[in-house]
Amino acid sequence: MSNQQEIITATVDFVKKELAGAEGGHDWWHIYRVWQQARHIATKEKVDPLVVELGALLHDIADSKFHNGDESIGPAKAVAFLQTLAVPADIITHVENIIRHISFKGGNQKVKFYSTELGVVQDADRLDAIGAMGIARAFNYGGFKNRLIYDPAIQPNLQMTKEEYKNSTAPTITHFYEKLLLLKDRMNTTTGKELAAERHAFMELFLERFYKEWEGEM
Repeated sequence: MSNQQEIITATVDFVKKELAGAEGGHDWWHIYRVWQQARHIATKEKVDPLVVELGALLHDIADSKFHNGDESIGPAKAVAFLQTLAVPADIITHVENIIRHISFKGGNQKVKFYSTELGVVQDADRLDAIGAMGIARAFNYGGFKNRLIYDPAIQPNLQMTKEEYKNSTAPTITHFYEKLLLLKDRMNTTTGKELAAERHAFMELFLERFYKEWEGEM
């Protein structure tokens, strides 16, 4: 395909089909929100818009959390699909790198690849992990994995290795401290930072209320 809009339309159809029946926090609607946020942030940055849109649409095409931790399936599936559309090889490689390097993975990993396009898509993905939507997604996934909501005896581990982070079974509230509350200060773009500040503040208000209700306070 030579028309960029045709490529995007075909990709949307592919992602909707692939993620039909996915866990609610990582389904088509998550992709849709990240896609829309990425498009918005991209208007403020000097980027290749096609790379940004394809990266956003395909970033969770096969999330390793749902494939026994295998991080190779998503990039491979995206590459194979984009090749069927005759997308230029350099764009395919760029999108593949975005998919491989977008994840938080405990936040203590060295950066092995970066581009402004990755920064835009990563910010959009992180925005969907915080604020009201982030709270909803966190508890949805916690329920999906049958995790505790909260256990005061379990303290956050901020020094986890990548493998420890992937294998963590900590309560959902603990996950706020191990990831969600850290994202505001790890945004890449000016727009992402501005949007993250408001969502971060909302999470802080939620946690304040949560702890009061946990103790049965009126």
